[in-house]
Amino acid sequence: MATTSGGEVTIRDLSKSFTLGGRPLAVLRALNLDIRSGECLVIVGASGSGKTTLLRILAGLEAADSGGVAIDGKPIHGVGSERAVIFQEPRLLPWLTVLGNVAFGLEVRGVPKAEAEDKARIYTALVGLAEFSDAYPRQLSGGMAQRVGIARALTVRPEILLLDEPLGALDAMTKIGMQEELARIWSEENVTMVMVTHDLEEAIYLADRVLILPREKGGTARLVDVELPRPRDRSESRFVRYREELLREFGLH
Repeated sequence: MATTSGGEVTIRDLSKSFTLGGRPLAVLRALNLDIRSGECLVIVGASGSGKTTLLRILAGLEAADSGGVAIDGKPIHGVGSERAVIFQEPRLLPWLTVLGNVAFGLEVRGVPKAEAEDKARIYTALVGLAEFSDAYPRQLSGGMAQRVGIARALTVRPEILLLDEPLGALDAMTKIGMQEELARIWSEENVTMVMVTHDLEEAIYLADRVLILPREKGGTARLVDVELPRPRDRSESRFVRYREELLREFGLH
């Protein structure tokens, strides 16, 4: 079920400001970044550093003030079928079953209902919810609902999966299980994954590289290569050292 090759992202001189109290507030300043096809890049930073703003620009949901983003060498202008977004809240349609929600993205693209449901069954099984195909969102736990959101995004076969704190609302044990699921799905689907999180351990567990966005004016973004074998052991000494390195970046160690 691996996706086709592609999903390389090029970011050049990307800047974005908002107006706060009548004054401009810069959140992204001349950011340059290359995201490799098939890699998992996790974005961390203090509140207000521009993490979600960057993800929304990559998704085509927000425009930059200057600079640009290209996917496989083609500049993006708005949303595109090669990208899918997963938010912190799965935003399921309450009147549809699990299978109906997963198939929804295909149906709105004009795929016949029977074909959409056949494809949806594949991804419902991929996220471990085959037995819950006929359940409604109100009958699901938070972790199960988020799995439905992931399956719905993957069903449309994106080259790039953009995730905005997708596990932030889950309890600690469910979150760990979902991190393992995300790592497995990313590996099986060979999709480029860009994820925003506040959880530094989550970043180390999932990322090929961690992008640290600065909060202070004039600061520069920094990339950390996470050179650990998969699956990753959170208790292994090198994992702990990466966590300490990120904590130092935020003045917490």
